[in-house]
Amino acid sequence: MRRIAQTFLVIAILFPLHVFAWEPVLDESNSWPLPEQTDPLTDIARLDLRDLNEAESGQSGFVRLSPDKNDFVLGDGTPARFWIVGTDAYRFPPEQMDRHARWLAKLGVNMVRLHVTVCDRSPGSKITNVDEELIDGVFRFIQSAKKNGIYVLLSPFYAHFDAPASWNLPGGEVDMEGLLFIDPTLQAAYKQWTRTLYTRVNPYTGLAIKDDPTVAILQIHNEDSLLFWTMQRLPDHHRAMLSDHFSSFLAERYGSTSAAWDAWGDGWKGNDPLDDPQNGQIACLKIYDLTTDVDGAFAKRQRDTAEFLARFQYDFYRKMGKYIRDELGCQQLLNATNWRTANDEKLKALERFSYHALEIDAENEYVGSDFQHQGPNDGYRIDPGDYLVNESVLSKPFEMCTNFRQHQGHPFIVTETAWKNPNRYQSEGPFLVAAYQGLTGLDGVAWFSCQTPEYERDPLKPFWRTGDQMSTHKWNHCYPAMMAGFPANALLYRRGDLKQAAPILVDSRTFEEIFDRQIPRITDNEAYGDQRNLPDLSPDWTPDGDEVNRAAFLIGPVQTTTSEEHSPQDRPDLSSFFDPQSGTITSATGELKWDYRREICTMDAPKAQGVTGFLKRNGGTFELSDVTIESENEYATINIVSLDDQPIQDSKKLLIQVVTVNRLTGYETRPATFRLGNKEDSPEIEGEQIVRIGHPPFRIANTEVTVTINNPKLRSVQVLDIAGYLVETMDVSNGRVTLPKNTIYAIVTTND
Repeated sequence: MRRIAQTFLVIAILFPLHVFAWEPVLDESNSWPLPEQTDPLTDIARLDLRDLNEAESGQSGFVRLSPDKNDFVLGDGTPARFWIVGTDAYRFPPEQMDRHARWLAKLGVNMVRLHVTVCDRSPGSKITNVDEELIDGVFRFIQSAKKNGIYVLLSPFYAHFDAPASWNLPGGEVDMEGLLFIDPTLQAAYKQWTRTLYTRVNPYTGLAIKDDPTVAILQIHNEDSLLFWTMQRLPDHHRAMLSDHFSSFLAERYGSTSAAWDAWGDGWKGNDPLDDPQNGQIACLKIYDLTTDVDGAFAKRQRDTAEFLARFQYDFYRKMGKYIRDELGCQQLLNATNWRTANDEKLKALERFSYHALEIDAENEYVGSDFQHQGPNDGYRIDPGDYLVNESVLSKPFEMCTNFRQHQGHPFIVTETAWKNPNRYQSEGPFLVAAYQGLTGLDGVAWFSCQTPEYERDPLKPFWRTGDQMSTHKWNHCYPAMMAGFPANALLYRRGDLKQAAPILVDSRTFEEIFDRQIPRITDNEAYGDQRNLPDLSPDWTPDGDEVNRAAFLIGPVQTTTSEEHSPQDRPDLSSFFDPQSGTITSATGELKWDYRREICTMDAPKAQGVTGFLKRNGGTFELSDVTIESENEYATINIVSLDDQPIQDSKKLLIQVVTVNRLTGYETRPATFRLGNKEDSPEIEGEQIVRIGHPPFRIANTEVTVTINNPKLRSVQVLDIAGYLVETMDVSNGRVTLPKNTIYAIVTTND
């Protein structure tokens, strides 16, 4: 509890004090336009990572677990690392599907996530009907992915809608969230939907999904849980059904519901209209009740409710997994879902327990504070007049999307992430994800989401108008500041250029600790509010009991196990790696250093070196083992990566990659103060207000970078365009390369 109180106190104090710089305009004086022409996707490109992928995905069989069950291997046992994007490609015309898959492979992608809802939700549909057009799109894109060596993670259902009245569910047009766990009619319909999707022969590949190794992972459903706030508003009929299951659970444990009521002891136990223990009925508590701390009889009811919900979800996933694997014959690896809870400190371990009915853990985690974008439609679009704060995650290391507890025996995938639009500071994303995936052994991070076949060139939506301006969609990942950073970082991650550290902590917990909602030694909670200047980032932080500082996530893997018996555990000594006085966190491998005060992160491994963050204000010169980087860029991300799998100092072919920032032409903001929330006491934020959304083309801030490489063999520089084609060649002078201002990629070679 002390930790929670400290965090909220710091948030309340710090919010009004934030002062953010007004964003400079990108124009002809400091930037260059994204070319109008699309990538011809020809074989004369000098930068093309298609050969990293197999000729066809699944050519050696289904992706499976490694012998220790912590990682993935291909069908022939080759260790596999996946660079993943979510994509809407199943909606594209067929020729665009093929182009999209080829473009993704060129950038280093070897897995896509298709996040769909396969049922027919249209008015008048039967509950067992499927969306035939969607299924055809999924089938067609699987062929495109297969031909480009890309695997598929398929999620077939998202309960984020109201049921059509024609489905005849109790309550009529009810909110669907949570119902799949409870309603047998809906479960039967889900089985029919997935039977159609997984067992029908794909006319484009000749294989049903169940038999197609291109489809590597099946997710039961997207973002749903009985431990999240949506459980608070379960329809009355379904809450009664859930309470019937809870009552049966109690009767099996205690002999009867009345015996359970008595076993909880004297004192207040709750007062729910469904409570009738003498007649076999006790209500399942609403989720709010599991976020609170009380003593006495009600605490015992909380504990039993928590265990029931965890086991109930576990049993749902176990049964559904058995159906998919045994009855439908699907050979893919299975994941339950990817959600969080109403109180991660107390409830996330219960959620993860339920996932372990299947093979893979997952969660969705986006980068960007609650206050970074505020507007009437900020959940899905960006409008003129919206407020924003441009803020790098480099000042907020505990908001990093790879900071997860990984359970031994279960690979972990972040199935959705994004450096959320309209934040200016996005190019750090691929660099940091590649770095800290590699360090911690996280098994995949899926970027959300590709809504266009290639780079987004015109995001304006004519059907969203504010005055004389058009708005943009919030969630397209295909902006150059993000996607252009893929090649170097996908390569270094997939090749394993960074060492994976030994576990910093293996946190062994008992099932009783989990069911009792006890807070773990180190949390990987969803990041809310201000994540800078937190108590555990300051020099005077002291642990609460056996608490472990969250800096451990940036030092090496944090793993978990469960057991019946408690075993004493030492607290890891982080002092050699974490220096809160200077504000630095160094990886246990020594290859990564995150400076959250200066907002800089460096990578220094034999085959991959670079820097991301606010370069100019930190001196502009960064000396690494084999390269020295000089930059006048305010903010940029710079990678130097071997292309021939040799150390940089011996390599005959290196890639220099520089990604800055992007904005639409004419994009303009002004300084503004706004409130986080609608109450009078809501904290004030100093940020910006969007005056002009702008118009195509995107403008990309000039590259102002010189790289000196300690490798005398290198003689020539091939300057490439954004699509990887040769623009010009230059000589290397004493290992020194100064890039043209409109350059993202350059290949440095020996001239051999």
